[in-house]
Order: sequence, then structure tokens, then C-alpha cells
Amino acid sequence: MLPPPIPANEPLRLATLKSLEILDTAPEERFDRLTRLARRLFGVPIAVVSLVDANRQWFKSCDGLPDREAPRSTSFCGHAIVSDDILLVPDARLDDRFHDNPLVTGEPMIRFYAGRPLAAGNGARLGTLCLIDTRPREFGTEDCALLHDLAQMAEQELAAVQLAGMDDLTGLSNRRGFSSMGQQALATCARQDRPVTLLYFDMDGFKPVNDRFGHAEGDRALTAFGGQLRDAFRQCGVAARIGGDEFAVLVSGSSPADEDAALAQLRDGVGRWNAANSLGYALGYSVGRVMFDAQRHAGIDTLMAEADAAMYADKVRRRGSRH
Repeated sequence: MLPPPIPANEPLRLATLKSLEILDTAPEERFDRLTRLARRLFGVPIAVVSLVDANRQWFKSCDGLPDREAPRSTSFCGHAIVSDDILLVPDARLDDRFHDNPLVTGEPMIRFYAGRPLAAGNGARLGTLCLIDTRPREFGTEDCALLHDLAQMAEQELAAVQLAGMDDLTGLSNRRGFSSMGQQALATCARQDRPVTLLYFDMDGFKPVNDRFGHAEGDRALTAFGGQLRDAFRQCGVAARIGGDEFAVLVSGSSPADEDAALAQLRDGVGRWNAANSLGYALGYSVGRVMFDAQRHAGIDTLMAEADAAMYADKVRRRGSRH
């Protein structure tokens, strides 16, 4: 048996999950109807909405099993969340990862598994919508498409839970959501002795865009920059719109070289957007970069304040270099 691998963004993934405050909550019909529907449509004995916590998988909805949780170390869903696509196991007895797994050799006698990861708005994969059978079976293209559709419904329900912490315009976390998630991420990284860096961004020259082209175009610029941030840091961090034209990214478990590569990707992406912008203005930004130090930073607010000051210093330097 192979234990599930740990995602590269594990601290931020766990922080996102905990910020939803959904673990260990009562069953809800909006999730239960999805597992009932999945079980009926696919003709499987078990369908689950599973959320992968630090050391367990917890079932927000489970149709066909009496348990509400199981160890992460033996979970199929723990394997599924490291991929963007469906984890398909036609016959667990013939799969090196699972053939001697206690969930295969004992109850519930899993032979077939199909799990589609469920992602939060920031891209963190929190769990799965999964199908389980006690006999081997095939799973075709149409089956995969249907499972994707049902999983998207589950993601919409998770998004509804997360909505209070999201920015409507950009689809990124808002300040409230980022602060909650960030505080938990710092605590997790401190326990695991993993590095955390906060990057604080401010868009340069944003007010003239609003003044000259109007607020609709200003919103377009904000959305474009937020999208570039999300794409550049997708593999190593979580981006947020803190307010107005200020953004932040929390990066965990990555080296300075990884952060530099993400910043270079951001610079290139913004450059391409600017080159294609027919209105002639350019997205510009200043950035402050601070590594978390538990001895110096009491929490996420202290870290953000220092990164904000570093961003302002970068803005002043860049202004000076243009004169």
C-alpha cells in the first residue's frame, strides 16, 4: 500500500478548509442530495462528499456508509486531491497503490473507486466527490463527464459556504477570508517548521485609469491583475484582494527560487496583457515581500503590516528610479 502524497500547498489547503468552518458540522440536504443522486445515477453502493483534513478524511455527506470519518493514511481521496482530474481505480486489487489497503482487504471491501477533486475558489483541493463499488467496473468518457458535472455542483455548494470570504469582483479571497485562512496557515506552518512568505501588492497608476476610462474599465484592470496573480502563484500560494487596488499572496513551503519564478511569471503575464490592451494604459504594481518569523510577527496582521511597509518602500524606490 502506498500512503497518500502530501500536496505541495498543504498548509494553505488546510487553512482554506478550516476557514470554511464546515468540518464536523451536521448533515445538510444540499450535499446529501448530491450523494443520493450520484449513487442512483451510477448504480454504486456508496457515494461520498469527502473533505481531507490533516490526519483524516471527514464525510460531509455519505450515502452507503455508516461512518463519518476515516484515517487519511489509508484514504483513496488523499490520493485524488493531488490531481486536477478524476482518480479512477477500476480494480483496486490490481493497483499497486491499493491492493493491500485495509479498505480493500476488509470493510467496506473497495474494488472500484472514482473520485473527482473538489476545489475551493482559490484553487485549493479540499476533498472529493467519490463513487465506491465492491466489484470492479469500467468507467467511460460519458461517466467521467457526468461525475465532473456532479462535482461542479458540490463545488458550488462549497463556494456558497466560502462566499463570505470572497471578493465578488475578482473571485479571490477578500481581506476577511484571507486573514482567517492566513492565521491558520501560519499556525500550521509553524508547527511543521515550514517557511511562509507574504507578498503585498499595490497597483501603480490605478486612479488615472478610473478617472480617464471610468469605473467599469477600472474593474476590468483589477480583475485582470487578480487573474494574473492567481495564475502565477497557483502552485505555491493563495492570492487575495485586500481592498481597493491592494492584493496579497501567501506562499508556503516554497523556496525563494520558487517565489522568484512565480514573480517572473507574473511579470511576463502582466507584460503580455499590457501589450494586448488596446486602450494604451499599462498595469503596473509595487510589491513588498516578507518571510514570516514567529519571533517577530504575532500573527497575520503583523505580517501584513510589515509587508505593506515593504511594498510602499518598493514604490518609493521605483518612483525615484524614474526621475
